Amino acid sequence: MVKNKINRRKFLELFSTATASTAALLTGCKQKPNEQQLIEDEYKTQIEPPTNKMTYRINPNTNDKVSLLGYGMMRLPTTDGKAGRESRAPLDQEAINHLVDYAIEHGVNYFDTSPAYCQGRSEAATGIALHRHPRESYFIATKMSNFAPATFPHDESVRLFQNSLKNLQVDYLDYYLLHGIGMGGGMEVFNARFIDNGILDYLLEQRKAGKIRNLGFSYHGDIKVFDFLLENHDKYHWDFVQIEMNYLDWRHAHEINERNTNAEYLYGELLKRNIPAVIMEPLLGGRLSNIPQYIVAEMKQRNPERSAASWAFRYVGSKPNVLTALSGMTYMEHLKDNLLSYCPLKPLTDEEENFLYDIARKLVGLQTIPCNDCKYCMPCPYGLDIPGIFVYYNKCKNEGTLPQDTEDKVYAKLRRNYLLGMDRSIPKLRQANHCVGCKQCEPHCPQNIRIPDEMQKIDAQIETLKQEMLK
Repeated sequence: MVKNKINRRKFLELFSTATASTAALLTGCKQKPNEQQLIEDEYKTQIEPPTNKMTYRINPNTNDKVSLLGYGMMRLPTTDGKAGRESRAPLDQEAINHLVDYAIEHGVNYFDTSPAYCQGRSEAATGIALHRHPRESYFIATKMSNFAPATFPHDESVRLFQNSLKNLQVDYLDYYLLHGIGMGGGMEVFNARFIDNGILDYLLEQRKAGKIRNLGFSYHGDIKVFDFLLENHDKYHWDFVQIEMNYLDWRHAHEINERNTNAEYLYGELLKRNIPAVIMEPLLGGRLSNIPQYIVAEMKQRNPERSAASWAFRYVGSKPNVLTALSGMTYMEHLKDNLLSYCPLKPLTDEEENFLYDIARKLVGLQTIPCNDCKYCMPCPYGLDIPGIFVYYNKCKNEGTLPQDTEDKVYAKLRRNYLLGMDRSIPKLRQANHCVGCKQCEPHCPQNIRIPDEMQKIDAQIETLKQEMLK
């Protein structure tokens, strides 16, 4: 597969069939398919979502009536047809306006952005799109994204906050988050970003002054920071908290990656304190819409009209303390599919929920690298395409095309296809063998992947395969 040319949601359906061999995929097609055309082909029978059917949840702190589907503005479309988090092409403001208009028309009123999204361009584009609508018709969420040490000082963090108001063209922010607490450096970095510089006290003052209506945080990684902030709930009075939750992470997040925490615990701690949960990664970076075809077939047997993504969204929406579930939607087809899940929500039955937990156990058994292709680790100072390498490896692992068993009758064919496919997907100068183990990427990974270790494993595997071919 050529990176970014094939829609993640469509990949398995198009190419994991008997009529399209894996070898043809990895070594073949000279004509590269157009991503948007593939998405349109996938959804050509898609029905139009209804208006006035959105499911809403009430925020107990402000009585906000919030749409269960929230629009994550981190994958906005660009003029070259890609997403703004991976392309430096200009954002397609006309397409963004159209998506926002359609979302609002169908009941979406929660829009989540950050100064860091779309390579720093999301807030301004979001502001342009939303400013065309009455202010009372939408809620804006953005973040204190002071990740770089240069932004730790009080004045620099205040400047980020004020720039958000300016870029979003608003006088107040409906939802404001401490961005990515626990993501790297634990309590030490948390204190440097929010406590030692007085910025949390400043944000509490802004909430009191009405510049922030709801104050919360988004959590990644170090559970000590999460627990500390909830233990101090009486002091800070968190209005909401954003966590990663999906049917795989519910009980297996820590099993997949020992640095992560099961969503069952995170959600339970919020529920005990009656703090509404905003959900990120309901699709786990697209991985739960890009699952092995035999699992998709099990879902289709139960409900032929529902996509794999819809099952994941219904799971999240069925939890009563969820205020909204965020989805970064680049294309109209994805927006419509997600709207169909929540216009209105059909909650999962107990039997359906257990069915998803069974699927989660199967997915854990695949032992893929928990990369969400978020690209927070990029750019690599040594030029590696870190997420591209992981995406390719996971794809082959999911499809069973990873050459592992030398006794397999088609082992030689899988080995050849895997190596050729890697070279076609990732330029040689950007592959795993160029990792020097500097670890500059690790603190930025929301999934807490030990990236250099994984690169070393992949490089060793590739080198072994190459040496075998020389014998």
